[in-house]
Amino acid sequence: MEVTSIQNGIIIDHVPAGTALKVLKYLDVDPATTKLALIMNTDSRLYGSKDIIKIEDATDVNLDVLGFVARQATVDVVRGGKIVEKIKPNLPEHMVNVISCVNPRCVTKTERGIDQMFHLAHTAKQEYRCDYCDEEAKL
Repeated sequence: MEVTSIQNGIIIDHVPAGTALKVLKYLDVDPATTKLALIMNTDSRLYGSKDIIKIEDATDVNLDVLGFVARQATVDVVRGGKIVEKIKPNLPEHMVNVISCVNPRCVTKTERGIDQMFHLAHTAKQEYRCDYCDEEAKL
């Protein structure tokens, strides 16, 4: 199988094997309107197997979410066919409308039009908690 290189865009490497489609969903990338290549379950020296996502002409991809969804992923920024920057995404301090609160009594479940807002709780688990009811976020 041959996957050509991209000229301008990003390469998301070291995505946990089998999760590339879920990562695209959280990054809000529409495969129907975006030039992209998914390489799934390929060999990895570090992890045994991994997924790779190549997105051509990526302009508005929210990489902060990547730190939440695929913590070990790395991002290569490509311009003119060459990697010009390598990024290791961090866990974002705040996330808005990325995940939903699981607490059925939370105001975000009972009222319309309220943003789903979560903050990083700096505990041993490094978990996200709802800004309204303090419920732990679930992926």
